[in-house]
Amino acid sequence: MFPLTVENKHVAQLLLSTGTCPRCIFRFCGVDFHAPYKLPCKELLNELQKFLETEKDELVSEVPNPPPKKIRLQGLEDRIDGMDNLSQNGEGKISIIEDGSIASKNLNLNVCNVCLGILQDFCEKEFIKKVCQKVEASGFEFTNLVLSISFPPQLSVREHAAWLLVKQEMGKQSLSLERNDTVQLKEAYKWITHPLFSEELGVPFDGKSLFEVSVVFAHPETVEDCHFLRAICPDCFKPAKNKQSVFTRMAVMKALNKIKEEDFRKQFPCPPNSPKAVCSVVEIECAHGAVFVAGRYNKYSRNLPQTPWIIDGERKLDSSVEELISDHLLTVFKAESFNFSSSGREDVDVRTLGNGRPFAIELVNPHRVHFTSQEIKELQQKINNSSNKIQVRDLQLVTREAIGHMKEGEEEKTKTYSALIWTNKAIQRKDIEFLDDIKDLKIDQKTPLRVLHRRPLAVRTRIIHSMETHYVDEHHFRLYLKTQAGTYIKEFVHGDFGRTKPNICSLMDVTADILELDVESVDVDWPPALDD
Repeated sequence: MFPLTVENKHVAQLLLSTGTCPRCIFRFCGVDFHAPYKLPCKELLNELQKFLETEKDELVSEVPNPPPKKIRLQGLEDRIDGMDNLSQNGEGKISIIEDGSIASKNLNLNVCNVCLGILQDFCEKEFIKKVCQKVEASGFEFTNLVLSISFPPQLSVREHAAWLLVKQEMGKQSLSLERNDTVQLKEAYKWITHPLFSEELGVPFDGKSLFEVSVVFAHPETVEDCHFLRAICPDCFKPAKNKQSVFTRMAVMKALNKIKEEDFRKQFPCPPNSPKAVCSVVEIECAHGAVFVAGRYNKYSRNLPQTPWIIDGERKLDSSVEELISDHLLTVFKAESFNFSSSGREDVDVRTLGNGRPFAIELVNPHRVHFTSQEIKELQQKINNSSNKIQVRDLQLVTREAIGHMKEGEEEKTKTYSALIWTNKAIQRKDIEFLDDIKDLKIDQKTPLRVLHRRPLAVRTRIIHSMETHYVDEHHFRLYLKTQAGTYIKEFVHGDFGRTKPNICSLMDVTADILELDVESVDVDWPPALDD
């Protein structure tokens, strides 16, 4: 059933005669159900012409501009085949460099003076199929998708002009037309293309999908159509470093909301003139939202930093915990980059024993995202076999939200350490036994000198929950400590020139230093332990 009624005929005839495509005519006539938009463009034009011819003699159109001269365009097949030569810039990103891009297949159709061709052949199956071929060639793994469309900014200007025209014509019939009475271009485009994309790719659309396909359209007449707005509303068009043009969609919309209707009519034709060219596709980009992998790691080397150790651009050590784990994940997930985080960190010369330290890795734009638990176990084993400096356990996929459990209340968590301590004075077993009786000792730690370059100067109160001593010889004993997370253990032992008070030196009235330090446990109950 044709969606327009007798009341729409005058507006439909007016828009068609000024170069507006059938789907845009539907939009400005308030057709807000999907089915009519999905018919092929040529069929829509034929149906519209039949509808208007039934009472053609009764329609009198007041057209400010004569019907536009028809523009001869190349056939869609010639243009669409040109997409096969798209140059791939990195994984999943395609730049389309074509002077004419994709034009109208139907030589009887003008390029729409409102949508610039967007709702013409860019909605047809041939175009959708070519886009889907690029999506499939990008190498991403996905079970659903979301579509992101970027239109040339002057579409808002042309839509505004068409709306003013229709509003004026309806006013002559004592009818009103609010801006939200028309169907938005992007909505109509999605109504038409979503089913076609789903059919071609075999997956559903999901607004929460992590896999996004973005299509960017451009038009050569953007500046020509928008420059008058900048003259009237200069404050809306301020240059930005990351923008190639001041004429962004947001800037144009801001200006349109400020400009008066009469001023707009003086500066821009209503209806808009027929464009000299059709839109072009300048970019098709596929991207997958980050996925997260968590686990716990043990570090057995006293010559391995947690993250790459680089000072003044010079690398100090060959590897790091972060790289020994992440290099394998990057390869398997086919990700572009990663971000590593953990529950605290140990110094380069400190081992992490026991159940290990919780960590999480964000994998950016991964091409592979689906793994079985067995495949994750095999990946964990591969990491463990690659180095004797670290071991990983409980490796698993987690959500972004779950990572918050690793960080929340971190300073309220406890950590257990084992330290080998040297004293300048000879000691006996009885000289250290009193430390075993100290419970919940509060200490004040001014930011240690060794980390002052990367942490702000402050005094932090920390708690030593308990200590246990094991006598070794006259100048050595081992100290086991259970402390509040965030305690600087080395500074608690040697005092850091009095910046940590009290400390082992002041408590024992000796000069003491720490020779070896191990993290025995990090009491963060995350991620969940897995069965071997």
